[in-house]
Amino acid sequence: MEPENEVDESQAGPELPKLARKKPKGLLRQEKLRDLKNKKKIQKRDRKLRKASGDPKQVPRTIENTREPDSTVLHSDDEDYDQKTQDLAAEFEHDEFADYYSNLYKPKVLITYKEKPLRKVREFGKILTEIVPNSVRIFRRDASVKETIQAAINKGYTDLIIINEDRNEPNGLILVHLPDGPTAYFRLSNVIFPNKRQRKEFTDHRPEVITTNFTTGLGKTVARMLGAVFHQDAEFKGRHVVTMHNQRDYIFFRHHRYKFLKNKPYLRELGPKFTLRLQYLQEGLYDPKCGEYRWIMTDKRHKIETSRRRFFL
Repeated sequence: MEPENEVDESQAGPELPKLARKKPKGLLRQEKLRDLKNKKKIQKRDRKLRKASGDPKQVPRTIENTREPDSTVLHSDDEDYDQKTQDLAAEFEHDEFADYYSNLYKPKVLITYKEKPLRKVREFGKILTEIVPNSVRIFRRDASVKETIQAAINKGYTDLIIINEDRNEPNGLILVHLPDGPTAYFRLSNVIFPNKRQRKEFTDHRPEVITTNFTTGLGKTVARMLGAVFHQDAEFKGRHVVTMHNQRDYIFFRHHRYKFLKNKPYLRELGPKFTLRLQYLQEGLYDPKCGEYRWIMTDKRHKIETSRRRFFL
């Protein structure tokens, strides 16, 4: 007697495909590391072969070295490089910062914000006051920006920094060179405050100032404007250096202290760290309604550019 639950093999359906067994994550990770290691070995071998054969060193294509050409950028291989350099030097001799770079005066900086700034904004202004020599900070109270500018001129200040805030964070910085301008507005982002250990290393010594990678005419003007806030005579005993580096129109602010061990330089970051992005550069003093602009970002970046490889600074 046949069992009731027995199935006739001839009437059974098609066999189901066997499911592929997944490899453990650890094994996959090992295989990726092995492939990457082999790839690096091949690249290293190819470099040695190219070097032995005397082939020129390969330069990777980046956004920086494929940027759109700008007529105001100076290149050492240009035919009229010497003439352009002389023209630029003559222009700088008569611009708004010529007196500062001729060492005819010492900068005196006023840092201000609104009447009741939030804690982070007050802290940011306090740190700037400790870094920028001969600077003071005050509350603007109910005074407008124009009234503050006029009061700063009457008090003999050479530069004015106004910190804006939004959503409990400092988000903007207005820099006015007194008494005749120009005025620059920067978007402020990625602010990282120094910790207690870093703050203990702050000193009253005047820092060295380095501005790098400002290549266009507009960029050199912005670099001169930022540099004019600091004192020209650095106190090297303090071993402090402030760096403002331009990369793809973003200006990265860094503050370090250096030392030499066995004739090798070592840097220790003190902070703060933040990023500036130029929004406009205006002729004369602050006047958002009737002012004349040298350069302004009128819209979003992708609307004012012809490509991702066009930079202004």
